Amino acid sequence: MSDVQATAVGIPTEDGVADAYLVHPADGRPRPAVLLYQDAYGLRPHLRSMADRLAGAGHTVLVPNVFYRLGPAPVVDLPAFIDPGADPTVWERLSPVLAALTPDLVKRDAGAFLRWLADSPAAADGPVALTGYCMGARLALWTAGAHPDRVAAVAGFHGGGLATDAPDSPHLEAPRITAEVYFGHADEDPSLPPEQMARFEEALTAAGVRHTCEVYEGARHGYTQADTPAYDRAADERHWAALLGLLKRAF
Repeated sequence: MSDVQATAVGIPTEDGVADAYLVHPADGRPRPAVLLYQDAYGLRPHLRSMADRLAGAGHTVLVPNVFYRLGPAPVVDLPAFIDPGADPTVWERLSPVLAALTPDLVKRDAGAFLRWLADSPAAADGPVALTGYCMGARLALWTAGAHPDRVAAVAGFHGGGLATDAPDSPHLEAPRITAEVYFGHADEDPSLPPEQMARFEEALTAAGVRHTCEVYEGARHGYTQADTPAYDRAADERHWAALLGLLKRAF
């Protein structure tokens, strides 16, 4: 693992400036870029530590605050250990924040994030990889479908609502995706029931997308997030192995 250098950056968008966390190997050489999409709890110390680990493996990692229209992170103040079961007001506060982020806004912002990376001296020339967690898995799919020429690989972990009946369901992006796709589903995840898992993979297969979808048995929604009760160390390490393997193939 390499030493890393991190900084806070601002990314101009059509609607303002998105605050973000940028981290890369400390040697300063341009590295393949990864756009890391947050879960619903937002840009916080745990996500920064995940980005640091990716950077230590040789990547330039950008973690934008996708809720920037409502203010800089943290948009919602949360405790160091986030347990909605112990504090039901967490979701009461987060629900309107999530509802304000539409697929159209996600795709528009993604263009700004990708352009910023293309201009960054820390990022190597060429396409980027995406990885997303919980809601971030949906954002990764919308981004890959809207910007296929800029995305080489897409990963999603414990994503919810990937293949719904909505007209803007993420699985409908499959015909536009050219990247290799890896998804690690949580076994115990009410936000992604088995019928959605099947519909999601069927869409990828029908579109001819190179993909791997795996179910992490016994893992709950949020299994990579060490600052929540859903964290599962074994499933998290499996996620790291899968993600780093995908990035090695992409770059």
